[in-house]
Amino acid sequence: MARKTKDIDGEFDVVIAGSGLGGLTAANILARNGWRVLLAEQHFQLGGLATCFRRKQHIFDVALHGFPIGMQKTLRKYWSREMAEHIIQVKSIRFDNPQFSLETTFTSEDFTNILVDKFGIERSVVDAFYHELSEMNFYDADNRVNRELFDKYFPGRNDVVRLLMEPITYANGSTLDEPAITYGIVFSNFMSKGCYTFSGGTDLMLEMMQQELEKNGATILTNAKIEKIKVNNGRVASAVINGREIKCRTVISNGNLLNTINNYVGSEHFSDGFREKVAGVRLNTSSSQVYIGFRPDVKVDFIGDLLFTSKHPVYDPEALLAADSTSRTYSVYYPEIRPGSNDFTVVASMNARYQDWAGMGAAEYQHAKDKLVENTLNALEEYIPDLRTKIDYTEAATPLTFERYTLHGSGASFGTKFEGLQVSMKLSDEVGGLFHTGSVGIIMSGWLGAANYGVITANNADKYLSS
Repeated sequence: MARKTKDIDGEFDVVIAGSGLGGLTAANILARNGWRVLLAEQHFQLGGLATCFRRKQHIFDVALHGFPIGMQKTLRKYWSREMAEHIIQVKSIRFDNPQFSLETTFTSEDFTNILVDKFGIERSVVDAFYHELSEMNFYDADNRVNRELFDKYFPGRNDVVRLLMEPITYANGSTLDEPAITYGIVFSNFMSKGCYTFSGGTDLMLEMMQQELEKNGATILTNAKIEKIKVNNGRVASAVINGREIKCRTVISNGNLLNTINNYVGSEHFSDGFREKVAGVRLNTSSSQVYIGFRPDVKVDFIGDLLFTSKHPVYDPEALLAADSTSRTYSVYYPEIRPGSNDFTVVASMNARYQDWAGMGAAEYQHAKDKLVENTLNALEEYIPDLRTKIDYTEAATPLTFERYTLHGSGASFGTKFEGLQVSMKLSDEVGGLFHTGSVGIIMSGWLGAANYGVITANNADKYLSS
């Protein structure tokens, strides 16, 4: 892996700005196709939000919260068969809130039985709901929002909506007022054969991806910040990285969409009509996380792989964003996730608003982080008794943390709202050779969506380069 900007060539066919799963996948496809690829990551390690970090003897996975079985096919086809073989199914997903408490394998059969047997919904209604979702695609002229979709099949059943919607809200910030198509496609992806994870952890996955990229001839540069994408006669001409100008025919930005347009390129290079659309793109919300490491001599009983917990009486997306929210997803990483390891960690994730954290002084900010950790430990102790005697490390991340490490405006860990997708996909119509991949339009959130959007973008960039 190249480490210094001065050590690399001065010209590439394509520069990829950012190494989230979309950028990584696009880089691998284009390198495999024979193009000269430079992957530039501003952080010191790859992965974007699909990354991990080490503290003491612990490895904490930032975003390995589970993905659909489709990830296996994507890795096999666009990465390697060996990587695909690391995809394993999680055993148990638990819900615990005032409306219901249950355990599921997250398969369509199990979820259907729960809706029928526990919630009393007619099987024909459940089947019709699943069928409608399976028929949804990007290109439908469907203007309904999620609220209308649920009212059609489950009127007055906030408990059912909570079961169906809350995991997606945790995963990508969706609300009842988002386009129903965004929910339908994401839910259909998940609700087939269960929920999966990567055996060996994020660190092994990123190591394997780096090896594959280098084998295919990609140049990888870390601590490499894209400062400017230069345009000449309506086409990409170069990228300025750490003060050095690198000639290229194509740039794929895996950074925040609005940052790409307004800062990397400059809005003056886009048409008036396009700038209007850009002005209407809303950033999505962000997250807070608490990382909890257990002492190596501690054994903890199985409590599930994913726990969706809350004390809030009903499903309410606004309540999930509140600074004092009791709604949390616990991702539990047993030692078996990393074979041969005795590392047991829990990552608690909470949806959050950037403005609730911005503007604090240093002391106030630290106090708020300490409170976030303490409240999380209090809540988790319900599932792991005597928790504080078993742990040896805690740390918190906020929307400001995600802003710092990803450079996303407002720490938007879920990218943009749905209107961002059309803007993202039309960049090259405005500036030749300019493409974007990443978490846009909610629908591309999550590991599978991000990787598959990288595939789409790589194919479009390949066509442009070939022409």
